[in-house]
Amino acid sequence: MPFDRDLDVKGLKCPLPILRTKKALAEMDAGQVLRVQATDAGSQKDFPAFAKQTGNELMSQQEENGVFVFFLKRR
Repeated sequence: MPFDRDLDVKGLKCPLPILRTKKALAEMDAGQVLRVQATDAGSQKDFPAFAKQTGNELMSQQEENGVFVFFLKRR
């Protein structure tokens, strides 16, 4: 999936992945896509909740070799 910006938060524990994602999205334009790579297992629940709360679109969520990959579209 194409994306405009990549954010690596592997090794960080909650709430840092969400906080860094929020900051990155704030620096992006509406409609741009952010790819986030995280290793915190809690991120599987955190990112859908974050997207719902903020109105940003969670386009995709998958796991690749212990790394959780999320694609979020900036509202």
